[in-house]
This record gives sequence, C-alpha cells and structure tokens, in this order.
Amino acid sequence: MQRIAIMQGRLVAPTGGSMQSFPRDRWREEFALAAAAGMDAIEWIYDVHGADVNPLATDVGVAEMRTLSRQHGIAVVSLCADYFLDRPFVRTSLDNVADLTERLHWLIGRCGQAGITRAVLPFVDASRIDTPDDERRIHEVLRQTLPVCEATGVELHLETSLAPRAFSSLLAQVPDRMLQVNYDSGNSASQGYDVASELAAYGTRIGSVHIKDRIRGGGTVPLGTGDADLPALFSGLAGLRYQGDYVLQVARSTDGCEVEWARHNRAFLAFQLNRVHSSTGNVGC
Repeated sequence: MQRIAIMQGRLVAPTGGSMQSFPRDRWREEFALAAAAGMDAIEWIYDVHGADVNPLATDVGVAEMRTLSRQHGIAVVSLCADYFLDRPFVRTSLDNVADLTERLHWLIGRCGQAGITRAVLPFVDASRIDTPDDERRIHEVLRQTLPVCEATGVELHLETSLAPRAFSSLLAQVPDRMLQVNYDSGNSASQGYDVASELAAYGTRIGSVHIKDRIRGGGTVPLGTGDADLPALFSGLAGLRYQGDYVLQVARSTDGCEVEWARHNRAFLAFQLNRVHSSTGNVGC
C-alpha cells in the first residue's frame, strides 16, 4: 500500500498569507489533524521562515517529533528543503555556495537522525537552473553531497523546472542510487510539459511525487480543475511500477476548513489511484 502524505502547514491556516511555510506555532497540532484527515504521513518543511524554531534542529525537538509520530500513527519520512528556495545555490557567490552546501550537509545529517529517508531539494522559481554554469555548479554541489547521503541513508530527490530532455541529461551525469527525482504534477503542468515525455525521459528515477494542479503558465488550482494530466501520470507511474509516496501539496481552501479539505483531496487521490491500479491489476491504495 502506497502512503498518501500531506505537505506540512497545509492542515492549519497559513502564516502571513504564505502558500507554504513551516507552521512555527502549530506544528505539533498537525499530527492529530493529519490523522483526522486520514493521512499516512507529513512531509516536513525546513525553510528560512522557521529555521530558528524547527524541532528538527535539536535532539530534544527530534525526540518530540518521534513521540508525536508514534502517538498519532503519522510517519515523517520526507523533508522539503525550501530553505534553498529562499537561499538558492545559483546566481550567488562561491562563498555563499560553500555555506549553503555546508547547511545542506548538516540538514541531511539531521534528517538521518530523525528517521527521514528522503530530502527534496527544489530547483524551481528563484532557484531554477537556467544556464550551463548553473548546471555545473549544481553538479559540484551534488558531487560533494551524495557521499553524505550515502553515509546517512538519506536520498536526495531533485525537483526542477527543467524540460524532460534537459533533466534526463543532468541525471545521466550523476548516476548515483541516492539521487532520485521528485515529480511535481503542478509544476510540470505550469511548464506545459507532456507527462509521457517526462516519464520516458526519467521515469525510472522518480522516487517521490508531489500532487497538485496548476494552470499552464499560472498558479495552483483545486485538483482536477487545472492542466495537470493526472490520469496519464497515475497510469504511467503504474506502468513503471512506482511504489513511492504521494504527497498532497494542493491549493488551499477557506481558513478553518483545512482538515475537511485535506480529507476531500485524499479521497480524490485515492479514487484515482485505485481506478488505475484496478485496471492494471496492480495493488493500489
């Protein structure tokens, strides 16, 4: 059975109107709320906004995370490293890159201590890979980082806005088992990419999936109302025998209705997955 998770912060009202950020004052509440919404897991967030209070940074905090996880039956096995959206590796000085690389290595070590087995590293928006120089810089960061991943058992999953062929080329230059792809259905829809072309280019290296819907060239919208070809995605992943997690990172609803909205989106996703797996004969959710 594949896990259905939710991105941290989606079960409480957003902080300062932000679409996604670490819920500084309410992160403890989300374990019970996730259980009430029928989730299997929470994808943790480490960002600049919450870095000074994120429990992942201390042994006491990690112990509290583990206790709440056990109490509510909600796993924490993945992390979204949004810190590197605000402080990107590209278009900055080499001194900053060295500091950011050190921070990434520290974060991977903390993930290992917390039982988190994958960290999603985003290269989208302000951190997007635009030029050959950007790509060379990322290769060097990966070269230094993947031994840390190997030592800690924490996979690194790249989320990029690269076109299928360009992303496949980048991956081919780093054929490390600890480096995988995070596929984001909304971001791909926004870029106008074709699901079949993406899966043909790097489908076998997809290790995790973020589920959201977006308008081509635009923002996030409720599932099923945008340009994300979710049926093609689920069918294609079933054909590849993908067994990883699905993380709901969907559009927000009315403040105060977060749990009901999460339950609705989980049901939508589970229905789509079960329909595909029933038609292919694979075991679904």
